[in-house]
Amino acid sequence: MNTLKAERRDMTVKAKKLRREGFVTGCIFGRELEESIPLKMEKSAVERLLKTEGKGGQVALEVDGKTYDALIKEVDFNPLKGTVDEIDFQALVSGEKVHSTAEIHLINHEKLAAGVAQQMLHEVAFKALPSALVDKIQIDIGDMKVGDTLKVKDLDIAADKDVDLTTDPEDVVVTITEVHGAAAAEDDTEETAEE
Repeated sequence: MNTLKAERRDMTVKAKKLRREGFVTGCIFGRELEESIPLKMEKSAVERLLKTEGKGGQVALEVDGKTYDALIKEVDFNPLKGTVDEIDFQALVSGEKVHSTAEIHLINHEKLAAGVAQQMLHEVAFKALPSALVDKIQIDIGDMKVGDTLKVKDLDIAADKDVDLTTDPEDVVVTITEVHGAAAAEDDTEETAEE
């Protein structure tokens, strides 16, 4: 598990000023915390963390000498600067299920014999105990054929007894469709023959 150091943020200092000084703001909240704790973290440390962990990832969050087992709940990016502005965490309680999401990544596109992968769903929402949390789901689409469809219920996460899906199991994750350029060319030929 990755570790991220954070400091309790002084709320008299504006977030904009902290960002200019190279910090990312955020907070940690949870049922066992009396109140949410405002945080500031070094931007470089947050960027390193986000290379391997995304929304739904677990981290050991060190705040003023205390370590929390935490879930990355929200990441706010600045679209103009391409930087992270804010990151929020939920403190996990062992034995208590938490809401989370897992990002879906399709792999082996280049192995598709025919057709194009249409990804309909980019993340799966679920509830799980901290020990069963998943932040990424990799789907190997290399052996899929035109017409094949994969639904949420077909994923490994759906079979995990420690995970309660909140995304509909019937939702389509990916479907393989024909390449439309080839179909259009055939239509032109038929029209010419009819004339």
